[in-house]
Amino acid sequence: MLHYIYAEDLHLFPLLRDTMFRDRADQFKRRLGWAVKVNARGEERDEYDDMNPLYVIWERADGTHGGSMRFLPTTGNTMVNDHFPHLTDGVRIESPLIWECTRFCLAPKAERNVTAALTLGAGELMEEFKLEHYVGVFDPRMERIYRLMGLSPDVIGRATHEGEEIGVGLWEMTPEAFAPTLERAGVDRETSKRWFYQSFEMTPPFVERREIA
Repeated sequence: MLHYIYAEDLHLFPLLRDTMFRDRADQFKRRLGWAVKVNARGEERDEYDDMNPLYVIWERADGTHGGSMRFLPTTGNTMVNDHFPHLTDGVRIESPLIWECTRFCLAPKAERNVTAALTLGAGELMEEFKLEHYVGVFDPRMERIYRLMGLSPDVIGRATHEGEEIGVGLWEMTPEAFAPTLERAGVDRETSKRWFYQSFEMTPPFVERREIA
């Protein structure tokens, strides 16, 4: 299932938290060879994990991390604005309607539906928080995965950074994208909404309507 968890609440999900950061180390350091830091616990963390981001995390049946993404409002510190202004010609991407999405991660041997489930989570977050776009720095090797999700980025700029090509782009989740994403994720929209509202300890509107009926 999907969880939407702010960093300050990750301690409530210790197994999910620990396996997420270890899977990030495996993906970004070992498999992709990024110049990221891995701590003594085998976890990949950076300064943006200390800024109370919102994580969308797929939990496997055994309670471990299956995949995740990290979100921060662009009205605060973001990776794009702090470290990659050369990719945007020095223009800050800053709007309450745009959030930064980073650290898209899949656990080793992740189930086939996890990518679609994370896409679904991003879409629910965009709809419920009234966002218009996500912005993020991406590895071109990930573009194939984005295309499979139906979320090819609107590329703002590309450059070589520390010997690797990187890009920055904008993404959006249109209403038309939900049906095929739900099918690939293997869930219905009511379940998806329930996951969202449960994460924020809210009662889904469709449940209220049923109770009244």
